[in-house]
Amino acid sequence: MYEPGRPICTHPAWQDGCVTELWTTVTAADVRAGDRVRLASGVEMLVSRIETRFFGRDELIAFIEDTPARWYKQPVPQAAEVEVARS
Repeated sequence: MYEPGRPICTHPAWQDGCVTELWTTVTAADVRAGDRVRLASGVEMLVSRIETRFFGRDELIAFIEDTPARWYKQPVPQAAEVEVARS
């Protein structure tokens, strides 16, 4: 039964948890390895590691996804806003 103020997916009848991801806007400098990130371009990536001082520039960092499915590197300004889904 639905209870006001409680997400429906936390009810015991939902054994697999929530389907909906909660995205939070943060600055790129606040992203951590392991975060799922949605960039301004709409690209989503799983951040495996973060390279600081990209191309020797203090204001740039690079998010790196290094998974069996994909290798991807995206430079972003540290002050840029990105969306993060954390578990």
